[in-house]
Amino acid sequence: MQVSELRSEAGLREAFPVMRDLRTHLDEATYMDRVRTMTFAGYRLLALRDGGVIVAVAGIEVATDLHLGRHVWVHDLVTRADARSRGYGAALLAHVEDLGRREACETVALNSGVQRHDAHRFYETRMGYVRTAYTFAKRVAAA
Repeated sequence: MQVSELRSEAGLREAFPVMRDLRTHLDEATYMDRVRTMTFAGYRLLALRDGGVIVAVAGIEVATDLHLGRHVWVHDLVTRADARSRGYGAALLAHVEDLGRREACETVALNSGVQRHDAHRFYETRMGYVRTAYTFAKRVAAA
């Protein structure tokens, strides 16, 4: 297994089928447009490969805010549907935690959809994360 940061357009496109398992509402063009925009704000896309094939991705950003201090925010973490329960997600999240330590972060944090019970169990029981908040959203764009 090898983790690398995807920076090229080809690499970002290669990751799309994996990301699509989590972000089912995105088509490839929208995904690429959003990733390009987010990259300017510090977003980084990490890929875990096994045998040269991307099996898991993590979209992260190192940031500072009043609540968490300096932290790694995990925007996206997904393992390919046919590769789950093989330790890829745990290995990738452990890599993110190590990256946070190297970049002098105090915390790694993420949010997770309320319906993702298996993911919550993974974060809490396997990875030692603590549920600390609820995220609220309200659509304000014109329909």
